[in-house]
Amino acid sequence: MNDWKKVLIAIDDTPTSDKGLRYAGKIIGKLPGVDVCLLHVYPEPPPDYYNSGKSLADYTSQQEAEANILVQRCRQMLAEAGIELESISGDVRMAEEKTISETILEVQQQGEYGTIVVGRRGVSKAEEFLFGSISNALVHHSRDCTVWVVG
Repeated sequence: MNDWKKVLIAIDDTPTSDKGLRYAGKIIGKLPGVDVCLLHVYPEPPPDYYNSGKSLADYTSQQEAEANILVQRCRQMLAEAGIELESISGDVRMAEEKTISETILEVQQQGEYGTIVVGRRGVSKAEEFLFGSISNALVHHSRDCTVWVVG
């Protein structure tokens, strides 16, 4: 079993993500020895993206610039909850030929994180049936870790 004090928090720029982040901060904010990684995974560009003459490098540059701002904001939220800034890292990745949930689980396994925190997206049952749910996939496919789904 992986170390539960190694926490991977999946973030995006939504209220549910912030809710999950605040919840995690309340729980782990005062615990010694906590190591947190803020992970933002963005999808591959849509097929019509290249029709405008832009390149993959343009897309990744834009996505990573926006994600780095998000990571810094989230680091500050966790620091305000009592987690040392030195204990908070950030990771930004594109889900290349994978789903976002598969990418999160890949990072979890590589980093041996014992806890994953994710905000529950407010999708309808029809949307969840058609497109799936990141939190649902994490719960069903995770191994050797706990998953906190914050709604």
